[in-house]
Amino acid sequence: MTVHLSEVNLFTGTREQELMSRKLSFHFTFEAGGSPRLSARVAETLLGKIRQGELAAGARLPSEEALAKHFGVSRTVIREAMAGLRAEDAITTRHGIGAFVLGAGESASPPADALTLQSVASLLNVIEVRCGVEAATAAHAAARRSEDHLTDIRKALDAIARAVAQGSDGVEEDVRFHHAIARATGNPYWVQLVESYAEQIRQAVRVTRANEARRADFTRQVKVEHERIVDAIAAGDEARARKAAAAHMEHAVRRVSAADRDFWQGEGGELARGLLQGKRSA
Repeated sequence: MTVHLSEVNLFTGTREQELMSRKLSFHFTFEAGGSPRLSARVAETLLGKIRQGELAAGARLPSEEALAKHFGVSRTVIREAMAGLRAEDAITTRHGIGAFVLGAGESASPPADALTLQSVASLLNVIEVRCGVEAATAAHAAARRSEDHLTDIRKALDAIARAVAQGSDGVEEDVRFHHAIARATGNPYWVQLVESYAEQIRQAVRVTRANEARRADFTRQVKVEHERIVDAIAAGDEARARKAAAAHMEHAVRRVSAADRDFWQGEGGELARGLLQGKRSA
């Protein structure tokens, strides 16, 4: 089946950005028997426009909202696509301004290898699953937690802060924090579900925390997001707990999408490849 997206005026801007005003047509072809990951298709389409010169070096891409509306996908899909384009060294992000197309001479690095790209996609898949599971467990924990459960959750949260203050990556403490929330549901099957993906979650947390450690604002954001989850659980507010946990994962995607090429070429890529290795051995 072929899906044709309407030809629209995707880019708007100043005269200096005339190329951004071109009307572009996008054609996604989905093979029978399955469909490729939407974010990969979006990234592939935009990358093609960059390589063909329809998006010139220095051109600013539209906002996430504009791209999501054009492609008919969620903003999460767009963020995943942007992460792929950064890994390909096709775009760069300027904080608070937007994403811009890189010129051929702006990077001395070779193109990202396929394994790294697969690893990034695998990481985002894990975060997607975590979003559903952790939103549900946080909501149930808010409804059912005991005082002992709440004490355990708070101790786990404090342990993350101590680990970071002592220079640790806080990975194990982060994993234990989310496990404590699962236990607070009072449902052993939620705990079993979380534990069944424990290694994948642990590996994903290694990547996200390594990325977050590179920026003080990211570290602060994660701390605030965790505190909001705990506050909602303590208040017994199911809706707020669900929303806070889902927002935590949504923001994790944003932070991963903001990671630059150096991160994926180095520590980030190495850690993310651990997800694929675990997948192959499963």
